[in-house]
Amino acid sequence: MQAYLFPGQGSQHVGMGRDLCRVSSSARAVFEQADDVLGTALSRLCFEGPEEDLDDTFNTQPAILAVSVAALRFLEENGAESPSYVAGHSLGEFGALVAAGALSFEDGLRVVRERGRLMKQAGEESPGGMAAIIALDREVIEDICTTVRGQNSEYVGIANDNCPGQLVISGAVPALEQAMQMATERGAKLAKRLPVSIAAHSPLMAEASQEFSNLLDATPFHSPTIPVVANATASPLTDPDEIRQAVAKQLTSPVHWTDSMRWMIAQGATRFVEVGPKDVLTGLMKRIDRSVERLTTADALAQE
Repeated sequence: MQAYLFPGQGSQHVGMGRDLCRVSSSARAVFEQADDVLGTALSRLCFEGPEEDLDDTFNTQPAILAVSVAALRFLEENGAESPSYVAGHSLGEFGALVAAGALSFEDGLRVVRERGRLMKQAGEESPGGMAAIIALDREVIEDICTTVRGQNSEYVGIANDNCPGQLVISGAVPALEQAMQMATERGAKLAKRLPVSIAAHSPLMAEASQEFSNLLDATPFHSPTIPVVANATASPLTDPDEIRQAVAKQLTSPVHWTDSMRWMIAQGATRFVEVGPKDVLTGLMKRIDRSVERLTTADALAQE
């Protein structure tokens, strides 16, 4: 049994998608459609950069979605086995929804571009940050964040539970820095700020989440043909209203990635394919469960 995994922000790089378009007419059609829907040369930005424009969250989010859907169509075009489950990390959840037929690619592009705009705006109005904490148990990090919130009127909390020993915290900068210091004192191998100026997956995104909910209410969603394992709950989404609630909640709640992967493994998934740029999620899976098979889009391309 196999699952498709769709990466989120941070997997982007100049040149992504170019090799897909070289070998796949379906992938080329995806980029042509993205350029047409957004009214901009998104394909050129993916293939040629510049990097600073690609890294702007307003562009990054539709760019990663386009590459992921192009990779999906390439796999389908080449007769790949259909997945029994799909999941996406943060932004990647929209790629998973497209793969499951719950959201059209065109609507997905419009939604994630607005998501990027709202997150960027929230970061300007309520500046914050994120930090990776390496080699410290989740319970210890939760205790640190609880302590900091008790001492400080500002928020900090777990944003991403990526895999055992790799978590990301998010919040207001003073609280974030205090939590990082405490994590180092309590044995973390690394407590490092990420190069972002927003506190994603935290209450600092509340205003963006409300506006985003309004957009989702006006967006057509359909019942998924494949179970989509949600970030917010680590359980499958089954109907359109549930999907709207889950992806809106995602902006302010943690990404339960470890639990999501373990849920699929418990259902019998033994093969996980990362559908999109890079190999971030297969790397995380190595830390979650080494016994499962891990493949990337690049692996599939190498066979062409």
